[in-house]
Amino acid sequence: MTQPDTRSVHAGRDDLTALGVHVPPIDLSTTYPLPSVAVGGASYDALALGNGPDGGSLVYQRLWNPNVARLEQALAELEQCEGAVAFGSGMAALTTCLLATVAAGRPHVVGVRPLYGGSDHLLSTGLLGTTVTWTSPGGIAEALQPDTGLVLVETPANPTVELVDIAEVVRLANGVPVLVDNTFATPVLQQPRAQGATLVLHSATKYLGGHGDVMGGLVAADTEWTARLRQVRALTGALLHPLAAYELHRGLQTLPVRVRAQQATAAKVADWLSTHPAVDKVYYPGLPECDPRGLIGRQQAGPGAVLAFTTAGGYDAAARVAASLRLITHAVSLGGVDTLIQHPAGLTHRLVGDEAKPHAGLLRLSIGLEDPDDLTGDLAQAFAQQ
Repeated sequence: MTQPDTRSVHAGRDDLTALGVHVPPIDLSTTYPLPSVAVGGASYDALALGNGPDGGSLVYQRLWNPNVARLEQALAELEQCEGAVAFGSGMAALTTCLLATVAAGRPHVVGVRPLYGGSDHLLSTGLLGTTVTWTSPGGIAEALQPDTGLVLVETPANPTVELVDIAEVVRLANGVPVLVDNTFATPVLQQPRAQGATLVLHSATKYLGGHGDVMGGLVAADTEWTARLRQVRALTGALLHPLAAYELHRGLQTLPVRVRAQQATAAKVADWLSTHPAVDKVYYPGLPECDPRGLIGRQQAGPGAVLAFTTAGGYDAAARVAASLRLITHAVSLGGVDTLIQHPAGLTHRLVGDEAKPHAGLLRLSIGLEDPDDLTGDLAQAFAQQ
């Protein structure tokens, strides 16, 4: 097997030489000519059930698209899974996983907090017919019920980048499928399937795209789960647009280079913040106190490029810092080439219950590709204005 960096460049592109092209062609067709009613009908049945085209007609873009399929193949290789399924956003990807769980008659979900605020809110509403029991990693076994269909964890977790031992979660889940949100780590740093997870979720909008200009979501899994998810996707129309799939597939080529460069800068910024008098606490897996179980190097290859910190002055100070920055962009999202800062309690986690809402003085930083001295200089001038 080739190394991850090589797979990032070549995955999903094995047939390009035979096609006589250097980059994947973009197929924007919404519908496809049918050779006969019989072939079209057989193809429709196969695609609607979550299977591939198998030489038949592609029928209709909602059922299948070549660019989407290339992206799925590429991510499956990077995550060391049998397949992957792409969606219009990360939330669409999570929604499909939950709908598949409900359809299987097991609507109860064990949610391990903290999670991305959108995921937390979706589960808390019960909108999709799910029920949820919130717990810490150690409470998973006690939270299981006869109709539990999924255990949902995120590691590193949003927004405090807390690490969760995936193999331990799988053990405690006792056969219940475990879904791991791998958005922060990316397959460059972590492959949850290798730790026993059933499903691996990505908000592809973040690191996989990497430039803040395309939205998407992906779930990597085994053959059975990918077929189930494709069936739900076909019925609900949640397919990723082919142009977005092309852009995300292109983003994978530079993913390892970007993640490692951003990670190196994040480590320097975290060290600088940890000694600043305006900062109460820094949350970053690269700091020894933030990885008590030694998961960096064992489960996750590196600490990543997202960090958080609490300001000494609470909410008011955090709001002033975010508003005073000149180089760092005050905006939600993460994983792009430019550094972003945001206030989770007031934005991405605004609708999370009070018992799990992030600290009012906490700010989350997604480190980009800028020079670390420029980033710490911008933070220093923002702190000086308090």
